[in-house]
Amino acid sequence: MNIYDFKAEKNDGTDLDFNIFKGKILLIVNTATGCGFTPQYEALERLYKKYNSAGFEILDFPCDQFGHQAPGDDNEIHEFCTIKYKTTFPRFKKTEVNGKNASPVWQFLKENSPEEYIKGASHKLSMKAVEKMSGTCKNKNDIKWNFTKFLLGKNGMPVHRYSPIESPDIIEKDIEELLR
Repeated sequence: MNIYDFKAEKNDGTDLDFNIFKGKILLIVNTATGCGFTPQYEALERLYKKYNSAGFEILDFPCDQFGHQAPGDDNEIHEFCTIKYKTTFPRFKKTEVNGKNASPVWQFLKENSPEEYIKGASHKLSMKAVEKMSGTCKNKNDIKWNFTKFLLGKNGMPVHRYSPIESPDIIEKDIEELLR
């Protein structure tokens, strides 16, 4: 099993079969429009524009499980992202990433991902505080907050998992390496 075995509902209500991404590098992110990490959309869009034509995709899954920081319906979220941050990558319906209603995509990512990358002691301390605030982290591999990022190789399997505190800019060298 790999990510290409899944489908998910896009923000417009249509189903997207992940098989169309076969052989591409994917960055899958749980996002929120009212989070302190929301400005990461700028760096995500920059990466998408730079590497999309080389076989890189970003899949955006808004999630309201962390501090209710993804208010509004799917259309409002999409409008906010496209107007404020000019995002052009695929966006899905609001999704649960933890708990009994977690999306199968996110269950797969959590079960098959490497340990979360957190750079430096200060970031580790910050993430410990975020994890305590979360209230939804019941298991070791649970998503701790908005903007957890999973980088998947061309084989459809997770290669890296980045904490919310890590800027998408640090992912660029890993994307370049996987595109080679």
